[in-house]
Amino acid sequence: MTDTELTVVREDGPTSGRYVIHLAPGFEAEMTFHKAANGTITIDHTGVPREYEGRGIAAKLVNRAISDAREQGFKITPLCSYVVAQFRRHPEWADLRA
Repeated sequence: MTDTELTVVREDGPTSGRYVIHLAPGFEAEMTFHKAANGTITIDHTGVPREYEGRGIAAKLVNRAISDAREQGFKITPLCSYVVAQFRRHPEWADLRA
């Protein structure tokens, strides 16, 4: 599997959703979020199967959420420790933090 084969899909429900990458049959990486009434999303979990760790897959999920936030005008509250760390590493994202 190459980087170009990794497609991030956003799945939205009424109050929550997730960003997901289908890696192989039975394997997926996901980042879950909850929607707030004020239009922000709270990212509360990021998970990548052990077999796929260290390949930048979680970063792809976060980058897609950042891209969506910029395009759609919403803010993000990071609760997941991985996403909190990514916001620290990317000061250029400060305007997207709720």
